[in-house]
Amino acid sequence: MNTTNLKFKSAIAAALLALPTIVNAQIQPTQDVIGRESSNNIISTVASFLLIAPDSRAGAMGDAGVATSPDINSQHWNAAKYVFAEDRMGVSLSYMPWLKNYVDDMNICYLAGFNKIKNNQAIGYSLTYFSLGDMTFTDINGSVIKQFTPKEFAIDGSYSLKLADDLSASLTMRYIYSNLTGGATVNNSEETHAGHSVAGDIAVYYNKAFEGSKYTHILGLGANISNIGTKMSYTKNNSNFIPTNMKLGAAYTLELDKYNSITATFDINKLLVPTPPIRVNDTIVKGKDDDVSVPVGIFRSFGDAPDGFKEELKEISYSMGLEYWYSKTFAGRMGYFSEHKDKGGRKYLTFGVGLKLNVFSFDFSYLVTTTASNPLQNTVRFTLGLNFDKMNKGTKSPAKESSPNN
Repeated sequence: MNTTNLKFKSAIAAALLALPTIVNAQIQPTQDVIGRESSNNIISTVASFLLIAPDSRAGAMGDAGVATSPDINSQHWNAAKYVFAEDRMGVSLSYMPWLKNYVDDMNICYLAGFNKIKNNQAIGYSLTYFSLGDMTFTDINGSVIKQFTPKEFAIDGSYSLKLADDLSASLTMRYIYSNLTGGATVNNSEETHAGHSVAGDIAVYYNKAFEGSKYTHILGLGANISNIGTKMSYTKNNSNFIPTNMKLGAAYTLELDKYNSITATFDINKLLVPTPPIRVNDTIVKGKDDDVSVPVGIFRSFGDAPDGFKEELKEISYSMGLEYWYSKTFAGRMGYFSEHKDKGGRKYLTFGVGLKLNVFSFDFSYLVTTTASNPLQNTVRFTLGLNFDKMNKGTKSPAKESSPNN
Protein backbone atom coordinates (compact mmCIF):
# COMPACT_ATOMS: atom_id res chain seq x y z
CA MET A 1 0.00 0.00 0.00
CA ASN A 2 1.46 3.36 -1.00
CA THR A 3 1.69 6.46 1.23
CA THR A 4 -1.49 8.04 -0.16
CA ASN A 5 -3.50 4.88 0.51
CA LEU A 6 -2.09 4.61 4.03
CA LYS A 7 -2.96 8.22 4.87
CA PHE A 8 -6.45 7.86 3.47
CA LYS A 9 -7.15 4.65 5.36
CA SER A 10 -5.69 6.12 8.55
CA ALA A 11 -8.11 9.03 8.23
CA ILE A 12 -11.05 6.66 7.79
CA ALA A 13 -9.97 4.47 10.70
CA ALA A 14 -9.63 7.54 12.93
CA ALA A 15 -13.08 8.74 11.92
CA LEU A 16 -14.59 5.32 12.58
CA LEU A 17 -13.23 5.44 16.11
CA ALA A 18 -15.03 8.74 16.65
CA LEU A 19 -18.26 6.79 16.88
CA PRO A 20 -19.77 8.55 19.91
CA THR A 21 -20.00 11.67 17.79
CA ILE A 22 -21.34 9.43 14.97
CA VAL A 23 -19.82 7.27 12.39
CA ASN A 24 -19.78 10.01 9.81
CA ALA A 25 -16.73 8.34 8.36
CA GLN A 26 -19.42 6.77 6.28
CA ILE A 27 -19.57 10.13 4.68
CA GLN A 28 -20.13 10.91 1.05
CA PRO A 29 -16.65 10.68 -0.46
CA THR A 30 -16.45 14.41 -1.12
CA GLN A 31 -16.68 15.27 2.55
CA ASP A 32 -14.16 15.96 5.28
CA VAL A 33 -12.94 12.37 5.76
CA ILE A 34 -10.69 12.83 2.73
CA GLY A 35 -9.35 16.13 3.95
CA ARG A 36 -11.57 18.54 2.06
CA GLU A 37 -12.27 21.70 4.06
CA SER A 38 -15.97 22.42 4.26
CA SER A 39 -18.29 24.55 6.35
CA ASN A 40 -21.37 23.48 4.44
CA ASN A 41 -24.45 22.06 6.08
CA ILE A 42 -24.21 18.56 4.62
CA ILE A 43 -26.73 15.92 5.64
CA SER A 44 -24.97 12.83 6.99
CA THR A 45 -26.37 9.34 7.42
CA VAL A 46 -25.02 5.92 8.26
CA ALA A 47 -25.11 3.06 5.73
CA SER A 48 -24.84 5.60 2.92
CA PHE A 49 -23.55 2.83 0.63
CA LEU A 50 -27.26 2.21 -0.02
CA LEU A 51 -27.33 5.35 -2.18
CA ILE A 52 -24.43 4.37 -4.44
CA ALA A 53 -25.50 3.30 -7.94
CA PRO A 54 -24.42 -0.37 -7.99
CA ASP A 55 -24.95 -1.30 -11.66
CA SER A 56 -23.30 -0.17 -14.87
CA ARG A 57 -26.36 0.79 -16.91
CA ALA A 58 -27.66 3.43 -14.50
CA GLY A 59 -24.10 4.30 -13.55
CA ALA A 60 -23.47 5.25 -17.18
CA MET A 61 -26.56 7.50 -17.27
CA GLY A 62 -25.66 9.83 -14.42
CA ASP A 63 -27.15 7.51 -11.77
CA ALA A 64 -30.63 7.80 -13.29
CA GLY A 65 -32.82 4.70 -13.21
CA VAL A 66 -36.18 5.12 -11.48
CA ALA A 67 -38.16 5.55 -14.73
CA THR A 68 -36.03 3.81 -17.37
CA SER A 69 -37.15 0.55 -18.99
CA PRO A 70 -36.94 -2.52 -16.73
CA ASP A 71 -33.79 -4.58 -16.49
CA ILE A 72 -32.37 -7.15 -14.07
CA ASN A 73 -31.03 -4.43 -11.74
CA SER A 74 -34.37 -2.64 -11.29
CA GLN A 75 -34.42 -3.83 -7.68
CA HIS A 76 -32.17 -0.93 -6.62
CA TRP A 77 -34.00 1.76 -8.61
CA ASN A 78 -37.65 0.77 -8.80
CA ALA A 79 -38.79 -2.81 -8.27
CA ALA A 80 -42.22 -1.96 -9.72
CA LYS A 81 -40.60 -2.12 -13.18
CA TYR A 82 -40.15 -5.89 -13.03
CA VAL A 83 -43.73 -6.68 -14.10
CA PHE A 84 -43.05 -4.85 -17.38
CA ALA A 85 -39.89 -6.83 -18.16
CA GLU A 86 -39.79 -8.70 -21.48
CA ASP A 87 -38.13 -11.71 -19.90
CA ARG A 88 -39.48 -13.96 -17.20
CA MET A 89 -36.30 -14.45 -15.18
CA GLY A 90 -32.77 -13.09 -14.93
CA VAL A 91 -29.82 -12.56 -12.61
CA SER A 92 -26.84 -10.19 -12.71
CA LEU A 93 -23.62 -9.49 -10.84
CA SER A 94 -22.01 -6.05 -10.64
CA TYR A 95 -18.58 -5.10 -9.35
CA MET A 96 -17.18 -1.64 -8.62
CA PRO A 97 -13.78 -0.73 -7.14
CA TRP A 98 -14.55 2.18 -4.79
CA LEU A 99 -12.35 5.27 -4.44
CA LYS A 100 -9.70 3.42 -6.41
CA ASN A 101 -7.56 6.53 -6.79
CA TYR A 102 -6.94 6.41 -3.02
CA VAL A 103 -7.10 2.75 -2.01
CA ASP A 104 -6.84 -0.56 -3.80
CA ASP A 105 -9.05 -2.85 -1.72
CA MET A 106 -12.39 -1.04 -1.29
CA ASN A 107 -15.15 -2.45 -3.46
CA ILE A 108 -18.88 -2.85 -3.86
CA CYS A 109 -20.49 -6.03 -5.18
CA TYR A 110 -24.14 -6.21 -6.19
CA LEU A 111 -26.10 -9.37 -6.95
CA ALA A 112 -29.65 -8.90 -8.29
CA GLY A 113 -32.35 -11.01 -9.87
CA PHE A 114 -36.05 -11.31 -10.53
CA ASN A 115 -38.70 -13.85 -11.43
CA LYS A 116 -42.09 -13.09 -12.95
CA ILE A 117 -44.78 -15.15 -11.27
CA LYS A 118 -47.46 -14.25 -13.79
CA ASN A 119 -47.83 -11.54 -16.39
CA ASN A 120 -48.94 -9.15 -13.64
CA GLN A 121 -46.71 -10.14 -10.70
CA ALA A 122 -42.99 -10.45 -10.03
CA ILE A 123 -40.55 -10.94 -7.19
CA GLY A 124 -37.09 -9.41 -7.02
CA TYR A 125 -34.08 -9.82 -4.76
CA SER A 126 -30.63 -8.35 -4.30
CA LEU A 127 -27.54 -8.38 -2.12
CA THR A 128 -25.28 -5.35 -1.84
CA TYR A 129 -21.89 -5.93 -0.19
CA PHE A 130 -19.48 -3.09 0.62
CA SER A 131 -15.96 -3.89 1.82
CA LEU A 132 -13.80 -1.03 3.11
CA GLY A 133 -10.63 -3.12 2.91
CA ASP A 134 -8.10 -3.94 5.61
CA MET A 135 -7.55 -1.18 8.19
CA THR A 136 -5.29 -0.65 11.17
CA PHE A 137 -7.03 1.01 14.10
CA THR A 138 -4.85 3.04 16.47
CA ASP A 139 -5.44 5.07 19.62
CA ILE A 140 -4.63 8.77 20.09
CA ASN A 141 -1.02 7.83 20.88
CA GLY A 142 -0.62 5.90 17.64
CA SER A 143 -0.57 2.50 19.30
CA VAL A 144 -2.19 -0.24 17.27
CA ILE A 145 -5.54 -1.37 18.64
CA LYS A 146 -6.44 -3.99 16.04
CA GLN A 147 -6.53 -4.99 12.41
CA PHE A 148 -10.00 -5.19 10.96
CA THR A 149 -11.89 -5.18 7.65
CA PRO A 150 -14.97 -2.94 8.01
CA LYS A 151 -17.87 -4.19 5.93
CA GLU A 152 -21.54 -3.55 5.30
CA PHE A 153 -24.25 -5.35 3.41
CA ALA A 154 -27.94 -5.16 2.63
CA ILE A 155 -30.18 -8.02 1.54
CA ASP A 156 -33.71 -7.47 0.28
CA GLY A 157 -36.70 -8.92 -1.50
CA SER A 158 -39.52 -7.23 -3.39
CA TYR A 159 -43.01 -7.95 -4.66
CA SER A 160 -44.43 -6.00 -7.59
CA LEU A 161 -47.96 -6.02 -8.97
CA LYS A 162 -49.43 -4.57 -12.14
CA LEU A 163 -52.36 -2.37 -11.09
CA ALA A 164 -53.44 -1.54 -14.64
CA ASP A 165 -52.16 -2.12 -18.18
CA ASP A 166 -49.69 0.76 -17.81
CA LEU A 167 -49.23 1.08 -14.03
CA SER A 168 -47.52 -1.01 -11.36
CA ALA A 169 -46.45 -0.75 -7.72
CA SER A 170 -43.98 -2.60 -5.50
CA LEU A 171 -43.00 -3.15 -1.89
CA THR A 172 -39.43 -4.04 -0.88
CA MET A 173 -38.20 -5.20 2.52
CA ARG A 174 -34.52 -4.87 3.45
CA TYR A 175 -32.14 -5.95 6.22
CA ILE A 176 -29.02 -3.79 6.67
CA TYR A 177 -25.86 -4.77 8.51
CA SER A 178 -22.92 -2.45 9.20
CA ASN A 179 -19.77 -3.48 11.10
CA LEU A 180 -17.27 -0.64 10.95
CA THR A 181 -15.05 -1.13 14.02
CA GLY A 182 -15.18 -4.81 14.95
CA GLY A 183 -16.15 -4.01 18.53
CA ALA A 184 -13.29 -1.61 19.23
CA THR A 185 -13.55 0.56 22.34
CA VAL A 186 -13.57 4.31 21.83
CA ASN A 187 -12.73 7.11 24.27
CA ASN A 188 -11.18 4.40 26.47
CA SER A 189 -14.60 3.44 27.75
CA GLU A 190 -17.40 3.11 25.22
CA GLU A 191 -17.73 -0.17 23.40
CA THR A 192 -18.89 -0.25 19.81
CA HIS A 193 -20.91 -2.91 18.05
CA ALA A 194 -22.26 -3.71 14.61
CA GLY A 195 -25.25 -1.72 13.43
CA HIS A 196 -28.50 -3.31 12.28
CA SER A 197 -31.58 -1.88 10.62
CA VAL A 198 -34.74 -3.04 8.87
CA ALA A 199 -36.14 -0.90 6.09
CA GLY A 200 -38.51 -0.88 3.15
CA ASP A 201 -39.14 0.76 -0.23
CA ILE A 202 -42.43 1.85 -1.79
CA ALA A 203 -42.35 2.41 -5.56
CA VAL A 204 -44.65 2.98 -8.52
CA TYR A 205 -44.00 2.85 -12.26
CA TYR A 206 -45.97 4.00 -15.31
CA ASN A 207 -45.10 2.75 -18.80
CA LYS A 208 -47.12 3.76 -21.87
CA ALA A 209 -46.40 3.35 -25.59
CA PHE A 210 -47.85 5.72 -28.17
CA GLU A 211 -47.88 4.95 -31.89
CA GLY A 212 -47.09 7.99 -34.01
CA SER A 213 -47.32 8.41 -37.76
CA LYS A 214 -43.67 7.45 -38.18
CA TYR A 215 -42.26 6.44 -34.81
CA THR A 216 -43.22 4.70 -31.58
CA HIS A 217 -43.02 6.86 -28.45
CA ILE A 218 -42.72 5.34 -24.97
CA LEU A 219 -43.16 7.33 -21.76
CA GLY A 220 -41.92 6.04 -18.42
CA LEU A 221 -42.61 7.68 -15.05
CA GLY A 222 -41.28 6.40 -11.74
CA ALA A 223 -41.20 7.19 -8.04
CA ASN A 224 -39.45 5.37 -5.21
CA ILE A 225 -39.18 6.20 -1.52
CA SER A 226 -36.42 3.90 -0.34
CA ASN A 227 -34.84 2.86 2.97
CA ILE A 228 -37.79 3.78 5.18
CA GLY A 229 -36.53 2.12 8.32
CA THR A 230 -35.26 2.04 11.84
CA LYS A 231 -32.30 4.08 13.03
CA MET A 232 -28.95 2.37 13.35
CA SER A 233 -26.69 2.47 16.39
CA TYR A 234 -23.00 1.62 16.85
CA THR A 235 -22.76 2.47 20.57
CA LYS A 236 -25.09 2.09 23.53
CA ASN A 237 -26.16 5.74 23.69
CA ASN A 238 -26.23 6.67 20.03
CA SER A 239 -28.57 6.05 17.09
CA ASN A 240 -28.56 7.57 13.64
CA PHE A 241 -30.68 7.85 10.52
CA ILE A 242 -30.18 5.56 7.55
CA PRO A 243 -30.51 7.25 4.13
CA THR A 244 -34.23 7.38 3.51
CA ASN A 245 -34.44 8.81 0.01
CA MET A 246 -37.09 10.02 -2.43
CA LYS A 247 -36.40 9.52 -6.12
CA LEU A 248 -38.69 10.82 -8.88
CA GLY A 249 -38.03 10.46 -12.59
CA ALA A 250 -39.20 10.40 -16.17
CA ALA A 251 -37.92 8.65 -19.29
CA TYR A 252 -38.86 9.15 -22.93
CA THR A 253 -37.98 6.60 -25.62
CA LEU A 254 -38.18 7.20 -29.35
CA GLU A 255 -38.14 4.06 -31.49
CA LEU A 256 -36.85 5.23 -34.86
CA ASP A 257 -37.25 1.86 -36.53
CA LYS A 258 -36.93 -1.81 -35.63
CA TYR A 259 -33.18 -1.40 -35.21
CA ASN A 260 -32.63 2.00 -33.59
CA SER A 261 -33.99 3.66 -30.45
CA ILE A 262 -32.90 6.45 -28.13
CA THR A 263 -33.96 7.21 -24.55
CA ALA A 264 -33.62 10.38 -22.52
CA THR A 265 -34.14 10.20 -18.76
CA PHE A 266 -34.13 12.61 -15.83
CA ASP A 267 -34.24 11.91 -12.06
CA ILE A 268 -34.34 14.07 -8.96
CA ASN A 269 -33.32 12.87 -5.47
CA LYS A 270 -33.88 14.20 -1.98
CA LEU A 271 -32.85 12.69 1.34
CA LEU A 272 -35.81 12.40 3.71
CA VAL A 273 -33.78 12.81 6.89
CA PRO A 274 -33.42 15.92 9.09
CA THR A 275 -31.09 18.72 8.10
CA PRO A 276 -28.62 19.50 10.94
CA PRO A 277 -29.57 22.75 12.71
CA ILE A 278 -27.08 25.50 13.52
CA ARG A 279 -26.01 25.24 17.14
CA VAL A 280 -24.08 27.63 19.37
CA ASN A 281 -22.94 26.17 22.70
CA ASP A 282 -25.30 23.23 22.17
CA THR A 283 -28.24 25.57 21.70
CA ILE A 284 -30.16 25.57 18.40
CA VAL A 285 -30.10 29.08 16.98
CA LYS A 286 -31.40 28.25 13.52
CA GLY A 287 -33.26 25.28 12.10
CA LYS A 288 -35.03 22.47 13.92
CA ASP A 289 -33.97 19.75 16.31
CA ASP A 290 -32.70 16.74 14.36
CA ASP A 291 -33.00 14.34 17.29
CA VAL A 292 -36.45 13.09 16.29
CA SER A 293 -38.16 9.84 15.34
CA VAL A 294 -37.99 8.42 11.83
CA PRO A 295 -41.57 9.38 10.81
CA VAL A 296 -41.11 12.92 12.14
CA GLY A 297 -37.75 13.17 10.40
CA ILE A 298 -39.24 12.12 7.05
CA PHE A 299 -42.06 14.66 7.09
CA ARG A 300 -39.96 17.42 8.65
CA SER A 301 -37.22 16.97 6.03
CA PHE A 302 -39.26 19.03 3.57
CA GLY A 303 -39.07 22.16 5.73
CA ASP A 304 -36.40 21.95 8.42
CA ALA A 305 -33.37 23.50 6.66
CA PRO A 306 -31.89 26.41 8.67
CA ASP A 307 -31.98 28.73 5.65
CA GLY A 308 -35.52 27.82 4.70
CA PHE A 309 -36.90 26.92 1.29
CA LYS A 310 -33.83 28.01 -0.66
CA GLU A 311 -31.74 25.54 1.30
CA GLU A 312 -34.34 22.80 0.80
CA LEU A 313 -33.91 23.27 -2.95
CA LYS A 314 -30.15 22.84 -2.52
CA GLU A 315 -30.79 19.40 -1.06
CA ILE A 316 -32.15 18.11 -4.37
CA SER A 317 -29.65 16.39 -6.65
CA TYR A 318 -30.18 15.82 -10.36
CA SER A 319 -29.39 12.92 -12.68
CA MET A 320 -29.84 12.88 -16.43
CA GLY A 321 -28.88 10.38 -19.08
CA LEU A 322 -29.09 9.26 -22.71
CA GLU A 323 -29.15 5.71 -24.01
CA TYR A 324 -28.96 4.51 -27.61
CA TRP A 325 -29.71 0.93 -28.68
CA TYR A 326 -28.94 -0.71 -31.98
CA SER A 327 -30.82 -3.89 -32.85
CA LYS A 328 -31.36 -4.69 -29.15
CA THR A 329 -27.73 -5.76 -29.13
CA PHE A 330 -25.43 -2.78 -28.63
CA ALA A 331 -26.00 0.23 -26.34
CA GLY A 332 -24.14 3.49 -25.92
CA ARG A 333 -24.80 5.64 -22.86
CA MET A 334 -23.85 8.94 -21.27
CA GLY A 335 -25.09 11.03 -18.34
CA TYR A 336 -24.52 13.79 -15.84
CA PHE A 337 -24.99 14.04 -12.07
CA SER A 338 -25.17 17.32 -10.15
CA GLU A 339 -25.32 18.10 -6.44
CA HIS A 340 -25.23 21.59 -4.93
CA LYS A 341 -21.82 22.66 -3.61
CA ASP A 342 -23.29 23.34 -0.15
CA LYS A 343 -24.62 19.78 0.08
CA GLY A 344 -21.64 17.73 -1.03
CA GLY A 345 -20.76 19.23 -4.40
CA ARG A 346 -20.55 16.02 -6.41
CA LYS A 347 -20.63 16.75 -10.12
CA TYR A 348 -19.60 14.28 -12.77
CA LEU A 349 -20.08 12.99 -16.30
CA THR A 350 -20.63 9.31 -16.99
CA PHE A 351 -20.18 7.13 -20.06
CA GLY A 352 -20.79 3.49 -20.83
CA VAL A 353 -21.63 0.71 -23.23
CA GLY A 354 -23.80 -2.37 -23.16
CA LEU A 355 -23.83 -5.62 -25.13
CA LYS A 356 -26.44 -8.39 -25.31
CA LEU A 357 -25.47 -11.76 -26.75
CA ASN A 358 -28.48 -14.04 -26.44
CA VAL A 359 -28.12 -15.52 -22.93
CA PHE A 360 -25.49 -13.11 -21.63
CA SER A 361 -25.31 -9.34 -21.31
CA PHE A 362 -22.38 -7.14 -20.35
CA ASP A 363 -22.39 -3.48 -19.28
CA PHE A 364 -19.58 -1.10 -18.44
CA SER A 365 -19.54 2.48 -17.14
CA TYR A 366 -16.88 5.10 -16.49
CA LEU A 367 -17.08 8.27 -14.41
CA VAL A 368 -15.31 11.59 -15.08
CA THR A 369 -15.61 14.29 -12.44
CA THR A 370 -16.02 17.95 -13.34
CA THR A 371 -14.58 19.26 -10.08
CA ALA A 372 -10.95 19.27 -8.98
CA SER A 373 -9.53 16.59 -6.66
CA ASN A 374 -12.71 14.54 -6.56
CA PRO A 375 -12.08 10.99 -5.24
CA LEU A 376 -14.80 9.59 -7.52
CA GLN A 377 -12.65 10.32 -10.58
CA ASN A 378 -12.19 7.28 -12.85
CA THR A 379 -14.80 5.16 -11.05
CA VAL A 380 -15.67 2.11 -13.16
CA ARG A 381 -18.47 -0.43 -12.92
CA PHE A 382 -18.85 -3.85 -14.52
CA THR A 383 -22.12 -5.78 -14.78
CA LEU A 384 -22.65 -9.29 -16.14
CA GLY A 385 -26.22 -10.49 -16.71
CA LEU A 386 -27.74 -13.91 -17.39
CA ASN A 387 -31.13 -14.34 -19.06
CA PHE A 388 -32.64 -17.69 -18.15
CA ASP A 389 -35.46 -17.38 -20.69
CA LYS A 390 -33.07 -17.46 -23.59
CA MET A 391 -31.25 -20.50 -22.28
CA ASN A 392 -34.24 -22.39 -23.63
CA LYS A 393 -34.61 -21.22 -27.20
CA GLY A 394 -38.05 -22.74 -27.43
CA THR A 395 -39.35 -20.65 -24.54
CA LYS A 396 -41.11 -17.45 -25.51
CA SER A 397 -41.53 -14.71 -22.94
CA PRO A 398 -45.18 -14.07 -22.07
CA ALA A 399 -44.52 -10.40 -21.39
CA LYS A 400 -45.46 -7.86 -24.01
CA GLU A 401 -42.66 -6.58 -26.14
CA SER A 402 -41.67 -3.03 -25.44
CA SER A 403 -38.71 -0.80 -26.24
CA PRO A 404 -35.36 -2.15 -27.45
CA ASN A 405 -33.66 -0.97 -24.27
CA ASN A 406 -35.53 -3.46 -22.13
